[in-house]
Amino acid sequence: MSKNSQVSNKSRNSRLGVAEIVLAVAAALVILVGLPFVSQSQPAAEITTEEVGENMFVLFGRGGNILASIGDQGVLTVDSQFPDMVPKYRAAVAALGGGNIDFTINTHWHFDHADGNEALGLGGTWLVAQAHSREMMTKFNIVNTVTNPPTEQPPYAAVALPVATFEQRMELHFNGEQIDLLHAGPAHTMGDAAVIFRGSNIVHMGDVFNNSGYPFIDSDNGGDLNGMIAFCEAVLAEINQDTVVVPGHGPVAAYEDLAEYIVMLTEIRDRMVALIATGATLEEVIAANPTANWDASKGDPFRLLNRAYASLTR
Repeated sequence: MSKNSQVSNKSRNSRLGVAEIVLAVAAALVILVGLPFVSQSQPAAEITTEEVGENMFVLFGRGGNILASIGDQGVLTVDSQFPDMVPKYRAAVAALGGGNIDFTINTHWHFDHADGNEALGLGGTWLVAQAHSREMMTKFNIVNTVTNPPTEQPPYAAVALPVATFEQRMELHFNGEQIDLLHAGPAHTMGDAAVIFRGSNIVHMGDVFNNSGYPFIDSDNGGDLNGMIAFCEAVLAEINQDTVVVPGHGPVAAYEDLAEYIVMLTEIRDRMVALIATGATLEEVIAANPTANWDASKGDPFRLLNRAYASLTR
């Protein structure tokens, strides 16, 4: 299936209006920061698709990446994005030969991955999540990325809550393959789920693996840098070098990308721990630039360092 392509047009660029310049700068900032949350006030987004296996598709839109399995038994998706995106990815699923979305698995409870739950639930979709994620969906929460104003996430309506939960593992059988749900402890949040499609050899990592920049650790709600590393290592041990790795945000990746991500986080963690052991403040850790090796490709490290410092000194 097609991905978005970029076509240069010097004459058009020279006539960019103010609005277009603002949008271009905003898009660049999102890429630079690697922001996992998408504001409700952003311009309307459309769905694009990428085929990653037989009857397996990644749907890119506004919010977290969606992975869709379309087969004889129906449609199963991973994550639900925002309410305004639900009709758009339903239409995309229909164009790919699917019908109603029968099951949706939430990789975690953050709004950019789960706010579409209510629209799906009203349409008859069965929702599944790790037990702590469901618990968080029943409460009033504040998500503070430190690079944007804190976002309030009110309790979800009953119809938007998962009807099935698990603690550490769950096994599903759908569209001819085994689907394993794995929780390996606090990481991006305290309720993350990796979703492994065994027959297709694809894993959706949610925001434990961010491929659009440095990751965000929700340390205010139990997220943990050490746990994120351990979670990624647990998933890596479950897959192989041919596995397609779907991140919570950013382009589709591979086993080697996840392995390199673990190396990056581990080296950053070790440098930070050494600095913290000397009594370094957050400002001193940032000044020491423990992310220097990756800033050129990952962007601004402030959010990662801020939240990682909070988790390491908790």
